[in-house]
Amino acid sequence: MDVRTAIETRRAIKQFDPGHVMAEHEIDALMSLALLAPTAFNIQHWRFVLVRNPELREAIRAVSWMQPQITEASLLVVICADVNAWEKEPDRYWRNASDDVREGMVAAIDGYYRGRPQTQRDEAMRSCGIAAQTLMLAAQEMGYDSCPMDLSDFDEVAKLIRLPEGHVITMFVALGKRAREPWPRGGQLPVDEVVLVDRF
Repeated sequence: MDVRTAIETRRAIKQFDPGHVMAEHEIDALMSLALLAPTAFNIQHWRFVLVRNPELREAIRAVSWMQPQITEASLLVVICADVNAWEKEPDRYWRNASDDVREGMVAAIDGYYRGRPQTQRDEAMRSCGIAAQTLMLAAQEMGYDSCPMDLSDFDEVAKLIRLPEGHVITMFVALGKRAREPWPRGGQLPVDEVVLVDRF
């Protein structure tokens, strides 16, 4: 499947086949592709929690508006962000670069993030959003459906998954085989309302 087709056919699926099991090699392939998503300064803020335990899924569903995708999808991914990733051995993000490039990037990371907590959080959230879209398009190409999700008490989910300090939950992505076709698209806004040139 080409990228254009994956984009055009990807839909937020609400009903999944609860009996479908994804093979381990498929999950490995999906996650390997998600890890190729770009991040600011190559910091790779994202942390992917693959929720497999049925009881844990039920508990997450109970604090997430009882959305059926949480328990019916073949795989539930809780995408989290390490907001402090920028200061955790930043030279490792550039270990394959030349010494001068690595030193310059590490200095730039420190100069950009230190003392700027909102920027730290914003960049981590953006990186996780890009990773989520990468995961969903990769799934589409592999013949799987997906659903990006919020509508959850993320504070409660954080307790359930034992989210470490300095991390935030950005969203869920449910993956699997659709049990029914999605509703028609709700209605896209016209291009001239959302695409602007130079200024508003």
